Amino acid sequence: MVHSQPDAPIFPPSDLWSDEPPLESYRHLKQLILLLTCLERLWQDRQDFFVGANMSIYYSTRQIKSEDVKGPDFFVVLNTERRERKSWVVWAEDGKYPNLILEVLSDSTAKNDRGLKKQLYQDVFRTPNYFWFDPYTLEFAGFKLTYRRYEEIIPNEQGWLWSDELQLYLGILGEQLRFFTSEGELVLTPEEAEAVSNQRAQQAEVRAEAERQRADNLLQRLKELGVEPDDLSQP
Repeated sequence: MVHSQPDAPIFPPSDLWSDEPPLESYRHLKQLILLLTCLERLWQDRQDFFVGANMSIYYSTRQIKSEDVKGPDFFVVLNTERRERKSWVVWAEDGKYPNLILEVLSDSTAKNDRGLKKQLYQDVFRTPNYFWFDPYTLEFAGFKLTYRRYEEIIPNEQGWLWSDELQLYLGILGEQLRFFTSEGELVLTPEEAEAVSNQRAQQAEVRAEAERQRADNLLQRLKELGVEPDDLSQP
């Protein structure tokens, strides 16, 4: 008697390419690159996070079949391996969803970002922090998941909103959304950090040159008075 083998379990695919529409404008692109580069520079020594921008998040096989893919403009996942990914596939990432999501509003997406996506991130993703920002009107809002519902985050005196997930503020500077530390310091881009480093090096060189000039002037003055510097060191 021949015994049939049980069917092998069928696992959903995990190596999925992101399938997101083009960004609305160059301003949208610049905003995402700014947030991405700033956070990766700030956390350059950490290996326990992933940052995605304009990337698909796959969270159910039914979603794949229906092509109902919800891709946030910007998201951060904590306590995960820092490595390159084609997309974020929840079932291949130990069931992890983003800790923070940010949507950059546009005329075509704003209604959905304020409504259906907010509901999805609250009820399905359970994402602790959700923000949205309009790079043209500068509309800015943030929400914290409290008892399964989003509550609006109250801005501080500067109008910044605190992310308890990132332990950073988000605030508008020069019509762009930026990160700020808990001490209020701007999180710099790599280019800004290099410029600051170069400026400090130049300032240090200027101070050193000023010290050398003062020493030379003092030496010349002593010689004019008939005092040899070597004599000053004699007992």
